[in-house]
Parts: sequence; C-alpha cells; structure tokens
Amino acid sequence: MKLEKVCELISGDLKGDPHIEIKGVSGIDKARKGDITFLSHQKYVKDLEQCKASAVIVNKDIDTPIPLIIVKNPYLAFAKLLEAFYPEKPYSKKIDTNAVLGKDVKLGEEITIFPFVYVGDNVELGDRVVLHAGVFIGDGCKVGDDTVIYPNVSIYENVRIGKKVIIQSGTVIGSHGFGFVKQEDGSHYKIPQVGTVSIEDNVELGANVCVDRANIGETIIREGTKIDNLVHVAHNVSIGRNTLLVAQVGISGSCEIGDQVILAGQVGVGDHVKIGDNSILIAQAGVVQDVPPKAIQSGSPSLDHRLSRKLAVLQPKLPDIVKTVRDLEKKVAELEKDKEQNTK
Repeated sequence: MKLEKVCELISGDLKGDPHIEIKGVSGIDKARKGDITFLSHQKYVKDLEQCKASAVIVNKDIDTPIPLIIVKNPYLAFAKLLEAFYPEKPYSKKIDTNAVLGKDVKLGEEITIFPFVYVGDNVELGDRVVLHAGVFIGDGCKVGDDTVIYPNVSIYENVRIGKKVIIQSGTVIGSHGFGFVKQEDGSHYKIPQVGTVSIEDNVELGANVCVDRANIGETIIREGTKIDNLVHVAHNVSIGRNTLLVAQVGISGSCEIGDQVILAGQVGVGDHVKIGDNSILIAQAGVVQDVPPKAIQSGSPSLDHRLSRKLAVLQPKLPDIVKTVRDLEKKVAELEKDKEQNTK
C-alpha cells in the first residue's frame, strides 16, 4: 500500500514521499524497511534515531528524516492500520454437522457454528453470529447480530447477548450467584438464583471472565464496556456504558458501576457499593464505600489518590513517629511533675 493511501485511510497529514510502499505495521524497536510505526509519547522520539521504519505516525511535526503522517491520535491510527494490514480470516458461514441444535432454534443469516457446539431449545441467533468449537448456549438465550463467541464459552439459560459482542475463551455467563443463608445448625442454605444476565451491544469480555446471574432481576453490562481476562462480576451488578475493567477485578453483589469508569488491575469492590461516572480506581484499590463521580482513588480501603499517596509515604515512618511522640509525652510528664513540685 502506498504511503499516500495509508495517510488517506487514517485521515492524516503527510510529510514525506507519498509513493513509498508500506508492507506492514510494527513497533518502533522491531520495524524494518517497508513498515510503518507510531510514536505514542514524546519520550520515545529518541528511539527514532535507530528506527528503520519507512514511515511513522505522530501527533505533531518532529525533526526526523523518516516520513511522517500527522494525526490527532497515533495509537488509534495504528490500531486501524493493524486491521487493514492483518484482516481476520473470513468465517465459513456454515453449521458443522457435529454441532447440536435444540428444538425451535431461530437462526439468522450467514451463521458460522463450529464442531461440538451445543445450542439449547428456543435459542435465537442473529445474523453473522459465530460460535467457535465447544461453546454451550443454554435454553432461551438470545444472541445478537455479528457477535463472536470463542471456544469453550458457557452461557447458561435465558441470557441476553447484544450485537457485535466479543466473548473470549473460557468465559462463563449466567452461572449462579454466590448466595447462601446460614442456618441454625451452621450449614448454609442455597438461595435460588432465578434472575438473568443482560449484555448490551459492543461489549467485549476477555478470557475466563465470570458473570453471575441475578438472584432476581438481572445482572447487566451496558453498551461499549470492555472487560479484561479473569474478572468476576457478581449477581445483580450493574455496569455502565464504556467502562473498563482490567484483569483480576472482583465486583461483589448488587454494586452499581457508572459510565466510563476505570477499575484497574485487581481492584476489589465490596457489596452494594456505588461508583460514580468517570471515576478511576487505581490498581489493587479496595472499595468499601460509595465513590463520587470523577473521583480518583487508590489504597485499601480506597481514599482520594493524593491522600492515599501521602499515607503511603508516611507509613514506613510510623514506628519512628510513634517513638518520638512517646519520648515527648515522657518529657512533658516530667516537666509537669517538676512544675507541680515547684509550686508546692
């Protein structure tokens, strides 16, 4: 692809030879002649001195002999070029004879179903749905158009999946929520989990994600939300639009997570907590109380990030501070004792 065509594809401004042939996309350190790369941050400008790429995507003009394409968001442009240069292999649009379909299944057009898929009774599959090998879909489920479900995903009964959803391998949707009542003899009585799960359009679930069905009502993941690998979403949780949950996040039951929230890796959220829109919880934060909109919190229990950082700095100094305070208390006590004796 000519560089001018690449520039047109990502709506950039070209500075350099438009006729250079671009054959691939690569990172700065791996790029070779014929590759295009990108500069995500100004601190990497120095790396261009050794870079062998034929072109580089940047967000502003820089001094380099390498031809430039200037765009507002180099990372986004890079992602679009990866799609263009490395398109996914087209699916067969066939149903394998080793797949099992239940009664009254409604199938859309151009569906692909791989071997050893099980689709239960009264399931609805939209147009261009792809079910990879080993997928299980329980009775009464609905799967929207252009959704792709990768191998060994288990979707329990009566779950609703929207359009253009991506579900990676090993994920479980609609498993029973963790609900038990302690009895007088100390044993735990299981609370029936009779609700459902609703996943809206353009959601992506990573590998080995667990989304529990509601006790009653629904667990819901709203449009545009992206969930990383190994995340647990408990029963009756509501997650807003365009929210990001990074690896190993755990959300307890009946929490409400707002729109465009970021929960970084290993964040834990206690039950019945509300997290406001546009909030950020930094890695390993332990959230035990409601978080207001646009907050940035860290630590466990989570606090305002600036305060949490101050406390983290002070923590190693606490033994010395305690010793100093105790020494001062002794001196004050001695001074008071001397004062009493002098007044007598």
